[in-house]
Amino acid sequence: MANPRTSSIKRDTKETKISLKLALDGSGQSAVDTGIPFLDHMLDLVARHGLFDLEVTAKGDLAVDYHHTVEDVGIVLGQAVKEAIGDKRGLRRYGFFIAPMDECLSRVAMDLSNRPVLVYKVPADNLMIRDFNLGLVKEFFQGFTNAVGANLHIELEYGEEPHHIAECIFKAFAKALDVATQIDPRATNALPSTKGLLT
Repeated sequence: MANPRTSSIKRDTKETKISLKLALDGSGQSAVDTGIPFLDHMLDLVARHGLFDLEVTAKGDLAVDYHHTVEDVGIVLGQAVKEAIGDKRGLRRYGFFIAPMDECLSRVAMDLSNRPVLVYKVPADNLMIRDFNLGLVKEFFQGFTNAVGANLHIELEYGEEPHHIAECIFKAFAKALDVATQIDPRATNALPSTKGLLT
């Protein structure tokens, strides 16, 4: 590809300091250190199954809660994807995937439309994975959705084990994001909208 679709984002607040590098056309390599081992695991999954190259370092107020770090990493990932896809010419724009994970099944659909809407139907909000509340997964995706500007629909069809639920969702998200960010070789210079813009 003539123009590498990469981005590098830094975000510093009183609550978190985050640095993230992303290559959309990667090979699934990752180096992640957020201070939250379970979040690191989920981001490694996103890189591997989306075939993105991803580097993330984050330092947050973990003594207070994981909330700020999880949400802000989602925001920065959304900003990075938005920067990397550029003007969206040739973009497939839509992505969809259904993922099984043992007893779980999840469905993720997205539209990189520049209109942020999250629909999150996961009836397992307060389950714990060690010290990680599964409810924080929604906060991650809300931050991502707002920053990238996407319709993102996430639904858990069924599932029981909390780790499996989260992993199933993140894998489906990675595969859907991979499809949505691909360039369609049939329309490499066309904007994927009949309006002539995405807004």
